[in-house]
Amino acid sequence: MMNTTAEILKNKIENFNPAMLEAFVKMMESFEIKSEVEIPQFHRDEILYRIRFHHENPATKLDFYENISELRKYCA
Repeated sequence: MMNTTAEILKNKIENFNPAMLEAFVKMMESFEIKSEVEIPQFHRDEILYRIRFHHENPATKLDFYENISELRKYCA
């Protein structure tokens, strides 16, 4: 069953016009990004609170994460 479904999907993709293929690729890439980051909401809230606090109080140290720019990328 899985092989049959994969074959059907493969045949459909092979018949996409260039615009449809590009749209499909973008859609698949968006799925990949979402599956990589699985941070619970309460952790995101805490992290964003700490970033805001640090932004308002730049003399404080962000000891919970070494690279704030990377942290912002994952939480934006």
